Amino acid sequence: MTTDSTADQAELLAAVTELGSALRELVDASVRTTADPTELRAATATARELSARLTASRRHRDQLPVLDDPVRFRRVFNPVTGVGSALAPPLAIRREDGGVVAEAALGLPYEGPPGYVHGGVSALLLDQLLGSAAMVAGLWGMTARLELDYRRPVPLETPIVLRAAVTGTAGRRVLVNGTIALADAPEQPLVEAHGVFVAPRPERSAEYFGSITDADGQHAPPGRPSDATAVAED
Repeated sequence: MTTDSTADQAELLAAVTELGSALRELVDASVRTTADPTELRAATATARELSARLTASRRHRDQLPVLDDPVRFRRVFNPVTGVGSALAPPLAIRREDGGVVAEAALGLPYEGPPGYVHGGVSALLLDQLLGSAAMVAGLWGMTARLELDYRRPVPLETPIVLRAAVTGTAGRRVLVNGTIALADAPEQPLVEAHGVFVAPRPERSAEYFGSITDADGQHAPPGRPSDATAVAED
């Protein structure tokens, strides 16, 4: 499927956003429900019917969604920020104090230890935030190293604040730090992250992304591929 006009793009984005929201509600319901086996099997049949409808028209792995533009950092199905992703909270990342910031309150789908966020989810969110901090500094790269210090567990269903900022550069390397803290205690990190992002050499980038096509199937490897996301301006 392709869309040409601004109106078509806006309509598609609205529909993708609505579906993403509904899917996140479904995921949340699926981990909260105490329904009996009969009800669960009925829901399963309905879910599979919907999957069949949606996959009647589908893209392949190397084909970008029609709404995506990695050069402009627009990724509608990104698993952290994508409005169309059932996995994403989604985070809305914005500039602040030379870096980026985002707020969230993560529900039961992100649970690790009972009542707390899974440590891998914290890593996922911080990886995204650190990449976005590099982007707003006019830099970019792929994650080469991500180190986390877990000071205290991150509670579920509790407002948290995530921050990240570039701390230095060295050639193709970008150094970025970030934190997760409670919104009411932002100066007391629960999780600290230290990342190294590296811009791949042209030949390596061609190896990684040379098979990428646009939504029409035309060869269109991005010159600056990234999984970072557009950052809202205050």
